[in-house]
Amino acid sequence: MHALVVTNMYPTPAVPHAGPFVATPVESLRTAGVEVDVLHLPRHEGGRGVYRKLGKRLKALVAASDPDLVHVAYGGVMADAVTRAIRDRPVLVTFHGTDLLAGRANGVLAALALRIGVQASRRAAARAAGIIVVSPKLDAALPGRIDRSRVWIVPNGVDLARFRPLEKAECQRKLGWDPSLGHVLFPAPPWRPEKRFTLAQAALALVDEGGRGVELHVLDGVPHDDVPVWLNAASAILLTSTHEGSPVVVKEALACNVPIVSVDVGDVRDRISGVDGCFIAAPNPADLAQALGRALDQGRSIGGRERVADLSLELVAARVQDIYASLTNGGASGTGAGD
Repeated sequence: MHALVVTNMYPTPAVPHAGPFVATPVESLRTAGVEVDVLHLPRHEGGRGVYRKLGKRLKALVAASDPDLVHVAYGGVMADAVTRAIRDRPVLVTFHGTDLLAGRANGVLAALALRIGVQASRRAAARAAGIIVVSPKLDAALPGRIDRSRVWIVPNGVDLARFRPLEKAECQRKLGWDPSLGHVLFPAPPWRPEKRFTLAQAALALVDEGGRGVELHVLDGVPHDDVPVWLNAASAILLTSTHEGSPVVVKEALACNVPIVSVDVGDVRDRISGVDGCFIAAPNPADLAQALGRALDQGRSIGGRERVADLSLELVAARVQDIYASLTNGGASGTGAGD
């Protein structure tokens, strides 16, 4: 099997934290024996200009390398262009969240760009031979006319060898965190409006008013290899997003047995349901603060690792391989929202 992955997010020396949720599955597929070429369109560094003449460039690359299928790892304008250009072999598109859900934006132009991106995603979904979404909520966001027999729900996998419980005191020492305080980790760039950093700050302020002594840390710009240390140093993870697909950091935190407090977003409720020490809270400071207090009061790790055992990189790569085979053999396709 030979796949060409087209993506606008991939780690580079300049931006090492960009797109690990694309790079890690690519390496897993390669380990499983799939030949994978990557066309990286460096959106972080080149802006929207990276899409210029994409169709022409892609046709030339496909003609030269002759992959069995093209896998577009994110929706939006990029996926629209790829599905429009490549018609002689299957195109699979994976949608991750904002590409189908849009959400909040800083300013009118940014909001318009998000709407244009969603419209482009819907056009790409209509053309694609197959579609992967990372959560049931994204399946529901697809156009109703889409044939669900060609849609698969496949959450991103977790590197269980890398993301595992580590000694908290040692991780805090490495990061220079005060061991006498509670440490809450906000796992997103604070400048992205849909992540609602100000809501997290307001919740922490209420927790701190009670004299508990907590610090809020931001996981932004951290190389993926260092993320396990940050997760294991934290007393709890706090997620306040307006929307998500299937946030990888939640599954990574579960693999590290770190408590999670989150608003009801993406598939987080399903992931943490029944895990003692994890809580879903209403999107207001008071309820989030109360849930954080309960998580911090426990003062211990959770039993989350077993909840992500079925999302190992190896198992997820095997599922994607099956999808590749289905699309290239012209056989039966996806299994819809129940998969």
